[in-house]
Amino acid sequence: MPTTAEGFSQRATILKGDLVSQGSRVLSTLELAFAALFGRDEALAKRAIASDDAIDSADVQIEQNAVQLLLDATHAGLALEARQLREILTIVKANNELERIADVAVDVAELVPPLSRGATPFPDTFRVLANSCVGILRDTNASFARGDAQLGNIVLQSQHAVWAFKSALVHEAEQNLAKGTLTPEFAVHLVEIAGLCEVLADHCTNIAEQVIYLSTGAIVRHTESAWVRVGHSS
Repeated sequence: MPTTAEGFSQRATILKGDLVSQGSRVLSTLELAFAALFGRDEALAKRAIASDDAIDSADVQIEQNAVQLLLDATHAGLALEARQLREILTIVKANNELERIADVAVDVAELVPPLSRGATPFPDTFRVLANSCVGILRDTNASFARGDAQLGNIVLQSQHAVWAFKSALVHEAEQNLAKGTLTPEFAVHLVEIAGLCEVLADHCTNIAEQVIYLSTGAIVRHTESAWVRVGHSS
């Protein structure tokens, strides 16, 4: 495809579509990982882990294509607008975050074998936390696909819910451990997965920041108690 202004836009649209597809793959992997976890299904966990190969391959391809697009535009002497540059930068950054989210899903799946050997039920709080993470990633993908800054803001606020659920889960695990109704090994795994959920939410908010930046030019960052706008790009 020739590197003209129109050609650049067409290639950028293809790149965005590739990233939307990547988001769907990552979401499916996360859903598989949690399904394997709650079902204590090692075969399903292996499927989740194996799906990471396609995600890694797409991650590399998307980044290479984005870099090549910018190189071609530079060599062709195209005068790109700020939004066009923001779009490619957003794709590159979001692509990296999605790959890391997939790594989190794999980490969850890899904890299925040790947890499948016991019969201790998962706390309701833990299920809510897992469902919240799936929902946040789904909203993150939708916000990018639609360029929806409002939904991106919802993703930012959802991070606080994950923190609250994690805190409640850790507190509950400590209490049950003290009562002897929870084994130390199971409690450690619960806390470990809760920590992974927090990491996942962080990656989602990083993507949401980029969606807001792309859509509005606003730069938002998290302070101790809230998300605030710290700057604006033309």
